[in-house]
Amino acid sequence: MRVEPLPGVPAATVDTDGERLLAVADYHAGIEAGLRYEGVELQSAAEDRRERLLDALDRARADRLVVVGDLGHAIGDPFRAEREELSALFDALDVPVTVVKGNHDGGLADVVADLAPDVTVTPGHGVRIGDVGFAHGHTWPAPDVLAAEVVCVGHEHPVVRLEDSVGGSRKERAWLRGSLVPEPFAERFDGDLDADADLVVFPAFNDRSGGTWVNVDGQDFLAPFLPDGMTGSEAFLLDGTRLGAYRRV
Repeated sequence: MRVEPLPGVPAATVDTDGERLLAVADYHAGIEAGLRYEGVELQSAAEDRRERLLDALDRARADRLVVVGDLGHAIGDPFRAEREELSALFDALDVPVTVVKGNHDGGLADVVADLAPDVTVTPGHGVRIGDVGFAHGHTWPAPDVLAAEVVCVGHEHPVVRLEDSVGGSRKERAWLRGSLVPEPFAERFDGDLDADADLVVFPAFNDRSGGTWVNVDGQDFLAPFLPDGMTGSEAFLLDGTRLGAYRRV
């Protein structure tokens, strides 16, 4: 498989175009500053996030890091704490970085230009690297991205609600993997679309960023092309446990 989740971590290895990539989505650097602005006081977990990412890169032996949107948290200009977290992260990374712009990355290009001009920031409609396409998911992926063998998106922060035999429940981050349905995308782009791809929805790397309950009635997807744009999708926990069809979990 070109996209293989790294066991126990919301990250995947991607083998394409002669490189091994590590892909993560929804890092949300500086999230605590944003939550503080909303009245929620949490101690910063910036160092823990950075160490978990560096460990994943080391385990994957990756040649490049791809962030599938929302590297930062602020929708507009980042708070100082976010800038400081990004600066420390860029200083610690020793591989090239590609960031697919997400809806929370409004001011990211200027920050990257100041802190790490060698980091590549792509448009929000995504980028294709070899046979794998990457788009954040807050807007429609470009046709070239959709024509890849596998399309990777974030934005949803998918989570499942798991219940035990005595009525207790817990929330777990999950991967969604299925097949891309070309018709909604062809309608969007006013024509035929040559697409026969797997579609992988990444869990959020940041465990403080909430999520879409994919197996709870009444919960809607955030992406404009979901759920109509995927079929046969199954949910998998971070440890690799296969849960089956996500709506039936």
